[in-house]
Amino acid sequence: MDPDRLNSPTTFEMPLDVLGHELQFTQDPNSKHLGTTVWDASLVFIKFLEKNCRKGRFSPAKLRGKRVIELGAGCGVSGFGMALLGCDVLVTDQKEVLPLLKRNVERNISRVMQSNSGSDSFGSIEVSELQWGDENHIKALGPPFDYIIGTDVVYAEHLLEPLLQTIFALSGPRTTILLGCEIRSTTVHEQMLRMWSKNFDVKTVPKSKMDETYQHPSIQLFIMESKPSVECTENSGQVTPEKVDDVETGEDEKSSEGECAKEKDRDFVGDKNEEHTKPNPQNAKLTDWEARRYGSMAARILRDVKIT
Repeated sequence: MDPDRLNSPTTFEMPLDVLGHELQFTQDPNSKHLGTTVWDASLVFIKFLEKNCRKGRFSPAKLRGKRVIELGAGCGVSGFGMALLGCDVLVTDQKEVLPLLKRNVERNISRVMQSNSGSDSFGSIEVSELQWGDENHIKALGPPFDYIIGTDVVYAEHLLEPLLQTIFALSGPRTTILLGCEIRSTTVHEQMLRMWSKNFDVKTVPKSKMDETYQHPSIQLFIMESKPSVECTENSGQVTPEKVDDVETGEDEKSSEGECAKEKDRDFVGDKNEEHTKPNPQNAKLTDWEARRYGSMAARILRDVKIT
């Protein structure tokens, strides 16, 4: 990405209120790289962290000082969420995306440090180049990591093997892998699950553990850990990961100031267990999330339309 584009009319700011902080993420959807757009799975991921940060494995007390690497970080939303919970985060992407990623990291660090609360629990976040499968890049990052995270990094079949090999190279025996993805191709999605389940214990995060607004049937979050022994035979059947049962939301406890954001009442239109939401009453205003999802739906419908 040309650094001059950062100040061009093609970029715009996306505000995001998360974990008690007003963040701003610059996007450039008109660039030639998919990584310069904030994709919805990253919003589902960071809001999942916000909901589950009160106690348990995703609390600042448990995460403080953990080494985290984000693959295909893009605009840096998910990695920044882990840093807000006290992790030392390395956000990575291809060279072309780094100028935008660095800008988002620097601006939001400044926002957090200038705020009256939350800066004490902030860990650290740095930017680095990573081409999947590049042994020199991987070695320079200093694996293994405690957590490997990524959102919307799987959208084509040719990316599956390089992603898996990179995760192996960055992992240790106790590494936890957190991945979020939006299903765009059932074929690619099923192949992805077969590859992951062959090598990791894979669990899906149920909708009840996600933010009540920032969720959608086509967006899934997975928590994966190493198997005691890796199977060498491929499972050719359909894989259905188990549900996560050890994520603690702490819904009955008040969040600590500076660590977790206060829960806000939000309007959710339609049944969140259905693919399509019910239409809004006439003149009702869409939330930002609903507008994003309707836009995503329209994009999928128009993707194959050819105008003659």
